[in-house]
Amino acid sequence: MALLSRDRRGRPGSEMHRATFAAAVALLLTGGPVVAAGTDWPVYGGNMANWGYSELARIDRSNVKDLDLAWAFSLGTLLSQESRPLVVDGTLYVTSSAGPRHVYALDAATGEMKWQTGFEMPEGVQQYGCCGQVNRGPAYADGVLYVGRLDGKLTALDADSGKELWTAEVVDYTQGAVITSPPLVVKDKVIVGFGGGEYGVRGYVSAFEAKTGERLWKTWTIPGPGAPGNESWKGDSWKHGGGAAWLVASYDAERNLVYYGTSNPSPWNAAVRGPNTSDYGPFTNKWTAATIALDADTGEIVWGFQGTPHDAWDYDGVNELILADLDIDGDGKKEPLGLKADRNGFFFVLDRSNGKALRADPFVTVNWAEGYDLEAQRPIEVPAKRPGIGKRAVDICPNLIGGKNWQPMAFSPDTGLVYIPSNNLCMDMEDSEVEYRRGMFYLGKEFPTKEGPGGYLGELIAWDPVRGKKVWGAKEKWPFNGGVLTTAGGLVFAGNYEGLFRAFDATTGELLWQKRLGSGIHAAPITYEVDGRQYVAVVVGRSQTIPGFLGDVGRRMYAAVPQGGMLFVFALDG
Repeated sequence: MALLSRDRRGRPGSEMHRATFAAAVALLLTGGPVVAAGTDWPVYGGNMANWGYSELARIDRSNVKDLDLAWAFSLGTLLSQESRPLVVDGTLYVTSSAGPRHVYALDAATGEMKWQTGFEMPEGVQQYGCCGQVNRGPAYADGVLYVGRLDGKLTALDADSGKELWTAEVVDYTQGAVITSPPLVVKDKVIVGFGGGEYGVRGYVSAFEAKTGERLWKTWTIPGPGAPGNESWKGDSWKHGGGAAWLVASYDAERNLVYYGTSNPSPWNAAVRGPNTSDYGPFTNKWTAATIALDADTGEIVWGFQGTPHDAWDYDGVNELILADLDIDGDGKKEPLGLKADRNGFFFVLDRSNGKALRADPFVTVNWAEGYDLEAQRPIEVPAKRPGIGKRAVDICPNLIGGKNWQPMAFSPDTGLVYIPSNNLCMDMEDSEVEYRRGMFYLGKEFPTKEGPGGYLGELIAWDPVRGKKVWGAKEKWPFNGGVLTTAGGLVFAGNYEGLFRAFDATTGELLWQKRLGSGIHAAPITYEVDGRQYVAVVVGRSQTIPGFLGDVGRRMYAAVPQGGMLFVFALDG
């Protein structure tokens, strides 16, 4: 994987290096070789491989203590803020929640507004999104912003003016389907999924022509009659089988593969979809709670990997796949891998060329399974932990919000570590009868939350994916903490639910700096450089919905911090 050279202050080391950098960014945005994010932050994860890593090193271990506020900006809404900004050529693009109600273009050095636009949502749209009126930010390519919307639409905006270029309907939102995450732009295609696993949607991924908005292909994640995998569904349960691809994708240009995670199967009551036993046989419910690899040109599913076949715990498989070439066998040969911290509590190392799991190690407390059978490519379930009707499974770990939720982890090519914002919650669970009703929750579960062991509810974990073990951890009072950024300055940046934005030593985990920002932080930070000055930015505003799934823990979370809606940007000598 090509990495960019830099001088000691984090700048491209020569005119040749600066030209190389510009070409690398262009390749990044058009589906070329993997490069680390440099002076800009042009895609959600910093690069198409979702590293969450920047080559910038002006801010480092020695001076991060001097980081101070450079500017701040109100997003204009208070509901859950999850946007990760983009920065391209000195302009910062950020979205608010509630639609998004606002899309802003700001001067990345000063915060001065260049333009603002937004979207009026249909009345009542909020009832069709399970987990808040959130938006995780735009995508950018060739002077155009692409924004997914709660009303199931995808809009292209001129990045210089905010003018609408086209809008396409991705999905009918009234069935319980919303778009909350940015699409992925690959070559001439804008590729996007949507959420709705709690409403009984049948998931699919679509590609739209970047210039016109014409739909080019549509691939169902749940196979219909005659398609391979349809036999993994009981009766006609596939029609409302879930498997929505609602989070962010990764892209491997060498293989021309787009990697998406898919959500829980619908309904949560597994007896509707199969036998609801640990010996489920063929009833795996493809392709739910999975990672799928799609051909970027045709949308064909090349392979799929199910972390939780015949899921009974709402262990969504949507979490992002980080693409990295690592020596996993100790023979000096680097292999093309996909790294995934699954909600089910296992950290999977996949061969990203074929989807085979090479390692599966618990990174949090896991007791619903004894382990993972790499030969069979299936978890070794503990039958007593599988709930049913009249069967209450108790003390299941992890909780349904997962060992890791949507908040992105980060990978550092310098340390070889992955930094995971993990949760430490458990639950009891019992099934109930359920019938599908369009636009309504399709669950069939009771799921009271319990605190995990150890007296803490979250942890930022530095994980060695090759050895399958924790290197260091920073315990958190609450779960559902912020996404992660790591940099060539030897730093890890992450916020938490208490509203503390912090910098850690990437190697040792030592806390080096922190600021209290007034509301919970869920979004992942970014870093960028303008005119030789490095900035670190993060969106702040705690969740209004997720604590509602967590019983008494959630009530205490609501009381701990107020809502918010701000973008904070820091720099040295601010």
